[in-house]
Amino acid sequence: MSEVTQLLREWNAGEPEARDRLMRLVYDPLRAIAERHFGREREGHTLQPTALVHELYVRFADQRHVEFRDRVHFFAVAATVMRRILVDHARRKWSDKRGGGAAPLAIEFAVGVFEEQNFDIVALDLALDRLATIFPQQARIVELRFYGGLTLDETAEALEISPATVSREWTMARAWLRGAMNAS
Repeated sequence: MSEVTQLLREWNAGEPEARDRLMRLVYDPLRAIAERHFGREREGHTLQPTALVHELYVRFADQRHVEFRDRVHFFAVAATVMRRILVDHARRKWSDKRGGGAAPLAIEFAVGVFEEQNFDIVALDLALDRLATIFPQQARIVELRFYGGLTLDETAEALEISPATVSREWTMARAWLRGAMNAS
């Protein structure tokens, strides 16, 4: 059993110090995921990778009863929470500017989802929500791969499907999102 999985089980059992040991252990991988989100972002962006990870920690620290199954499940949940943090931040920024454009986020790292394009994270969130109503599994795959940084194999494990299915659905989801983003 991996150390992460063991700490998750201890945290699930109500040992709060396990949460702190876990967060120290996963800090660097989470920060690497966050850095990929900001790797090509314009300078002066108001949310930085460290702040994203710290906000994730705060949200996890507030959890009273956590039921993480294993390392992959933890990172899958982290992906969902990171998505919410990024979208909430973009929406706050947009509303602060009274209708100004939301900060674009480069996603070249996301295996060519939108090659060499910057986009509005709020628009992506809306498109991903639309995709989820039509193809929920594809939307979950995008969330895990894009926001969580999971590999094809890790995504397959988290969703309990084959890596071939993940690959096929990932390709279809990217094409659908590319069309939806270009249409808007």
